[in-house]
Amino acid sequence: MKQEILWLLNEKYQGKKTKEFEKDALLLKKGVPVDYLIGFVNFLGAKIDLSKRPFIPREETQFWVKNFILSLKSSKKKDLLILDLFAGSGAIGIALLKNLSKKIKRVDFGEKNGKFLKQIKINILLNKIPLKKAKLIKTDVFENIKEKYHFILANPPYCDPKKRKWFQKSVLNYEPKEAVLAKDDGLYFIKKLIFEGKKYLKKGGKILFEFSPEQKEKIKNLAKNSGLEVKFFKDNYNLWRSAMLWPKYDKF
Repeated sequence: MKQEILWLLNEKYQGKKTKEFEKDALLLKKGVPVDYLIGFVNFLGAKIDLSKRPFIPREETQFWVKNFILSLKSSKKKDLLILDLFAGSGAIGIALLKNLSKKIKRVDFGEKNGKFLKQIKINILLNKIPLKKAKLIKTDVFENIKEKYHFILANPPYCDPKKRKWFQKSVLNYEPKEAVLAKDDGLYFIKKLIFEGKKYLKKGGKILFEFSPEQKEKIKNLAKNSGLEVKFFKDNYNLWRSAMLWPKYDKF
């Protein structure tokens, strides 16, 4: 808590203990996430505004997205069409556009919540992303998706509601539950990615998504049953955290 109070003081108040700082410090002690109080986070070179209170981007997500960016930087791929699904704040897609602008034709941001679509637009403008490079789509998973993509990146809700006692109170009390919890042992949306996602891939396309470490074996079996190859990756804490899927006719 002391570290978060110091971070709040320095980031938002430039070290000055004003009355507004004291009010924010009390909110912090009540459990309001420090990132909401500061109002933004940095995500791989992008400034991500959190004024609409979307799900706060995590270090684990930064880790696999950074590795994806590095892999594309060293490839010859260009004119890429990418879908950031369950986009929330838009952090993933905006980071891609900030770091891979010359390789990307457009990123489509798929998000169900209208408030968070407004948040994504705020962040697109904040990061000076050319509007022709971004498209907002209000969609429940693949409901309004009409195109095929070279890559689909997703950080879906994947936490099992039955394991609520494991979560930090600040997550369930202040962050959007719909961005965290998923029925069917947390696999509901992951199953949709696995069984429906390949219809929205161009030839040679791939899906990259985040999951909870204990779901790895179930995801492996689901991928096998759907006719997809799968490769798993560990996060910055050495835990299995992301997976890449692609149809069996393609090579990794």
